Amino acid sequence: MANVSVLLSLLLISATIYLTKCEEVKKYTDKYDHVDYDEILSNDRLRNQYYSCAMGSSRCLSDDATFFKDKFPEALVTKCKYCTEPQKIGFDKIVTYYTEKEPEKWKAVLEKTIKDIQNKPKQ
Repeated sequence: MANVSVLLSLLLISATIYLTKCEEVKKYTDKYDHVDYDEILSNDRLRNQYYSCAMGSSRCLSDDATFFKDKFPEALVTKCKYCTEPQKIGFDKIVTYYTEKEPEKWKAVLEKTIKDIQNKPKQ
């Protein structure tokens, strides 16, 4: 009987570990976690470059700009579910900046994001 209890305990522990691993969310790469959002948002030239990249009105001038352009719609929809902690902080800074200081640009970003999501092929 003791062997059955030990076996059941091991089975329960294994199932718990398995379920915990299944629930882990795969985060975006942390390759761009070093990006200084404050510097970008405070610099008109940089901010406009990133904005134009995100809007698709000019080419992205850096790998991190391309990364954020690609991930932004999903991050917006999922409330940054797959973001690393530094990305969540950066996302909040971007949202706060645009909603407070350039709401017309924020509205344009939201409209483009919604359109892109609606036009995205279903997988």
